[in-house]
Amino acid sequence: MAATLVEPPAREAGSDVMLPRPVRVSEVIQETHDTCTLRVVSPRGEPLPAFLPGQFSMLYAMGVAELPISISGDPAIRDTHTYTIRSVGLATQRFNAMRVGNPIGIRGPFGNPWPMEEARGKDVLVVAGGIGLAPLRPILYHVFHHRQDFGRLILLYGTRSPSDLLFRKELKRWEKQKDTLVMTTVDYGGMSWKGNVGLVTRLIGRIRLNPARTIAMTCGPEIMMRYVAYELQDHKGLDASHIHLTMERNMKCGCGFCGHCQYGPHFICKDGPVFRFRDIQPLMMQYEI
Repeated sequence: MAATLVEPPAREAGSDVMLPRPVRVSEVIQETHDTCTLRVVSPRGEPLPAFLPGQFSMLYAMGVAELPISISGDPAIRDTHTYTIRSVGLATQRFNAMRVGNPIGIRGPFGNPWPMEEARGKDVLVVAGGIGLAPLRPILYHVFHHRQDFGRLILLYGTRSPSDLLFRKELKRWEKQKDTLVMTTVDYGGMSWKGNVGLVTRLIGRIRLNPARTIAMTCGPEIMMRYVAYELQDHKGLDASHIHLTMERNMKCGCGFCGHCQYGPHFICKDGPVFRFRDIQPLMMQYEI
């Protein structure tokens, strides 16, 4: 039976969006040398707030900091939230040092999701760079749960090296699914690597797309996403309105109060993090916005 994607409920009047919900770590998965996946559950065993693919939470490491982290798990599972975090600073180091049973505070989910309804009946192209596969993973779960509603699924995934590949077991399972193509590439493979070497944008030239019926979704370093968008437009004929990407900026509140994540006329937290490339293309051409 296909899993059902639950629309997050409207926030209750008077609820405090700045008040973290207490959860505890139920599982820690070491993905790579500097990246782990945390699964969290309610201490009372109640369902956690529903989320849509592409939304994020504000995660609070007690006494250290609060960070925006995309939800990388299956939207159909209500008793747990999953977060994949790369260690790049004090707060992310603290999350990577978590153990089962440790407490965390979460707020959200926040933000606009990936356009899954718009993608219904179309081919879905997912292009990921590095840790960018984490915010894209819920797309894959949703497509597999509702396989009859979508056409071809193509995942192009690039990392720095083979040891940086995330979700290795799932990658192998995904590539065996019906009407699904999974291609990986690395910047440097070493003597034992037998796969593709080079930027993930080079894989785009090796796939066949029908631009009239393809929705593209990409996440990774900003410069990578820009070149992915241009490659899809210039060489595959996709319209900029059919290319979606997720942006990242410094966030403090997650819901449009503080202004830390302002991006031109937009707030990444509430107007994004998912945008159509058409809507932010001029901003992506300007230096240090």
